[in-house]
Amino acid sequence: MLEKESLKLLAQALEKLGAGFASLPPNAAQAPEIGRVAEVLDLAAARLQDNFPYFHPMYAGQMLKPPHPVARLAYALAQWINPNNHALDGGRASSAMEKEAVAEIAAMFGWTEHLGHLTSGGTMANLEALWVAGQLELGKTIVASEQAHYTHSRISAVLQLKFEAVACDGHARMDVEALKKRLAAGDVGTVVVTMGTTATGSVDPLAEILELREKYGFRVHCDAAYGGYFVLAGNLGAEARRAFDAIGQVDSTVIDPHKHGLQPYGCGCVLFRDPAVGRFYKHDSPYTYFSSKELHLGEISLECSRPGAAAVALWATQKLLPLVRDGEFAKGLGHCREAALELHRRVAGDSRFIVAFAPELDIVVFAPRAESVSRASEVSRKIFEAAARHGLHLAVAELPVEFFEAGLGEMKRDRPRMTCLRSVLMKPEHKEWMDRIWQVLSETTDEVV
Repeated sequence: MLEKESLKLLAQALEKLGAGFASLPPNAAQAPEIGRVAEVLDLAAARLQDNFPYFHPMYAGQMLKPPHPVARLAYALAQWINPNNHALDGGRASSAMEKEAVAEIAAMFGWTEHLGHLTSGGTMANLEALWVAGQLELGKTIVASEQAHYTHSRISAVLQLKFEAVACDGHARMDVEALKKRLAAGDVGTVVVTMGTTATGSVDPLAEILELREKYGFRVHCDAAYGGYFVLAGNLGAEARRAFDAIGQVDSTVIDPHKHGLQPYGCGCVLFRDPAVGRFYKHDSPYTYFSSKELHLGEISLECSRPGAAAVALWATQKLLPLVRDGEFAKGLGHCREAALELHRRVAGDSRFIVAFAPELDIVVFAPRAESVSRASEVSRKIFEAAARHGLHLAVAELPVEFFEAGLGEMKRDRPRMTCLRSVLMKPEHKEWMDRIWQVLSETTDEVV
């Protein structure tokens, strides 16, 4: 099941890399004890078997997508150098590759000018964006939807910024009317717009929120950590398409290449539309920024040491799979969405289940039909556990009952939130495996119910 053929390419690439340092004097460094290394690797492989099969299409639970083989190989190749993309002294080539890769991501959103860099993940990327927002909108409140990632409230607390949650509509998107009321009360400096919520993949109405910016004068930060790459997808619904087409107008955005960007963990990215915000990062480091007058990535980042290997992997992946509409990478995203639409169609057409709403990206949320919300919650967990025993790995989520209102019928609303089943269909292969996924889900549901 684990792809191994590409390892031959790594050996060839290492020969090429080594040739670039052939002029160095022989290194008398002690070679590793191969026998002992093999023993420890064998132990590590055994330990790693205690995992869900995240790489396989029958894993359709959390947001876990295997890195592309070229990303794995490029990351490993860079480890023989182990560059540090803080200062050019520690990662000259990989820093240049990071700048190129980040510029390609910015271009995906229509930005030719920007300030940005890679981070360890979406949390750190969002922290930097909210930190800059707090500097520009001193003392003002940051707002995000109730379904925005919890990291925004936590980050705001860390930064000692005021934070408030805005209500969602029945599709788990920020309620524009609720936002209007909060804006009218004043003191809002930044609105966080989520392009693909973690729970349901819902897309906030960015275009409508940008219209409000003209009247109320707030910053717009786009949390596209999960959904950002869907700007390239050709099969979005009309509302989601309108929202994604407006990303180029926001003040800052984040995206996680270690999600849909086919990268190893951790690889996030933060982007600012106005390069002038770099003034907030300005600092002095007399022992790192001395080798070049060119911009060091550490001069525009809150993080210091960062893995240059992450930049090498991303650069290589984007060279193989360019970030363009109708390209191979974009078509893969389209397949993910098709898989989600197909699973939703099957679940919605089956009387044993109730669904929340049609997926905007590639996440499907549903629950077993029962006499009450509490009973449906119990059965959801039983199906989750039974499906795993049969090789199908889903996830569970706690969501407001209102998201399921259209399908509840006479079910007793004895809980405000329902434990439901959640499937993230973020592998293009999920489309081809839908018959098998549905077979196991259906048989497991019969077994439990």
